[in-house]
Amino acid sequence: MGPALHHPRLWHLSRRGLALGMALGFFFGLLVPLAQIPLSAAAAVALRANVPAAVASTLVTNPLTFGPLYYAAWRLGSAVLGEPEPPPAPVEAEVEPDADAGWWQQTVGRILGVGKPLLLGLALMATGVGITTYFVVSAVWRLNVLWKRRRRQR
Repeated sequence: MGPALHHPRLWHLSRRGLALGMALGFFFGLLVPLAQIPLSAAAAVALRANVPAAVASTLVTNPLTFGPLYYAAWRLGSAVLGEPEPPPAPVEAEVEPDADAGWWQQTVGRILGVGKPLLLGLALMATGVGITTYFVVSAVWRLNVLWKRRRRQR
């Protein structure tokens, strides 16, 4: 992967590179709860997007925003699927939780407790925010170029 990382488009600020890098960062930041930075960096290298923008944009999910974003994703998924409004009660087994179960099994159990609404909501939010980010960054870049051009002509 060494030669691929030396491509100048990965580190240069350009309209397309910045917009695509930020879109990839927001997409992976919202969609994937683990390994967001390596996935967004690999996608940025593959698509010749700005790597620093992709990596920095994954920080959209952090300890302060994680809860509200995931709750909003759950609400969105519930609305799309037509599921009832109140949040589901915590899943508690009638039998004591398996003390031998690893953290991965416990995490999967918790995710399955929230279920399809959260996963669907995360996928919809990640896709929507990623696409919106690409077009907003491109538009702001274009407006900035036009503004500078008009200022120079005066």
